[in-house]
Amino acid sequence: MSGNGFTAQDHQWMARALRLAERGRMSARPNPRVGCVLVHDGMAVGEGWHARAGEPHAEVYALRAAGAAAAGATAYVSLEPCSHHGRTPPCADALVEAGVAEVVVAMRDPNPAVAGRGLERLRGAGVAVREGLLEPQARALNPGFVRRMEAGRPWVRCKLAASLDGRTAMASGESRWITSAAARADVHRWRARSCAIVTGSATVRADDPALTVRDVADAEQIPPPLRVVLDTGLVTPPDAAMLRQPGPVLIVTAADAPERRAALEAAGAEVERLAAGTGGLDLDAVLARLAQRSVNEVLVEAGPTLAGAFLARGLTDELILYQALHLMGHQGRPLMHLPGLDAMAQRQPLELLDVRQVGADLRIMVRPGSRAGS
Repeated sequence: MSGNGFTAQDHQWMARALRLAERGRMSARPNPRVGCVLVHDGMAVGEGWHARAGEPHAEVYALRAAGAAAAGATAYVSLEPCSHHGRTPPCADALVEAGVAEVVVAMRDPNPAVAGRGLERLRGAGVAVREGLLEPQARALNPGFVRRMEAGRPWVRCKLAASLDGRTAMASGESRWITSAAARADVHRWRARSCAIVTGSATVRADDPALTVRDVADAEQIPPPLRVVLDTGLVTPPDAAMLRQPGPVLIVTAADAPERRAALEAAGAEVERLAAGTGGLDLDAVLARLAQRSVNEVLVEAGPTLAGAFLARGLTDELILYQALHLMGHQGRPLMHLPGLDAMAQRQPLELLDVRQVGADLRIMVRPGSRAGS
């Protein structure tokens, strides 16, 4: 028994619940990824995970698998069981009705509609409750859901691709393809786990991307991410490739242009007007609006200006850089536009999270840190 009251077996079963939860990383959105294991006399008698919104939660699948063996069992759940009626009945009630003796949860649900009420319901029904086992790992499993519930904005990742000398395109604008097919397929996996993909109108006009999810197993079973174009002047062409592909498209603008808006809406886009900020749209307001639309994780795939704006505003949580092992020359286009960095003390430090080879390229994941000297 450890000092916090959890045994090695407790850790083993909660780790299993977290691995189960990971199976919903691409499909559970906008709900959190949750896993559950039911254990009786040291043996797993049922397990489950939340696959997609509107379907049963992890606890229900585990109870169904366990059947009568759930009575007297211990449930290991990566997130506090819900206590409210949403699209499905409360999981706390289902655990009580099944006769579960104890529930161990990794973390409380940050959703104000739950926020400890599920644990209170369990305790009130005589079920023993322990909480906090592998909580950091549980929070890391759902960074966007936690951020949205606690801070009212999504988790933002910025995807970048560059040559070894930091160039994202030739001086002419030619950029296909900087990275290998394996790296591009890896990008689709990040798209698949994101609730929204954000780009700028300049990228739409220059590259005409579809921004759809491809090269992913069972892609047709994954809800298509919301594709968001930040378009201050509403210049996105109505025949853009993304408007010819299935899946929702949201164009956020500051412009009052009824005719252009009508043309885009006729092409299938949703157009929403927000106030402009300095140099373009107010990115804080954009993220707040996306959070209101239940967007947990955002993948920014944009040019150097918009990518730099997210970083400069302190809105980027992670950067994913695919670095190709070739050189494109000093006249090529830069990775990111970050004006105002004139002295070494103004450098933007980065914390290394992961480096691995993907195909012929390197994938470097970093987190922005505090400015040097601060």
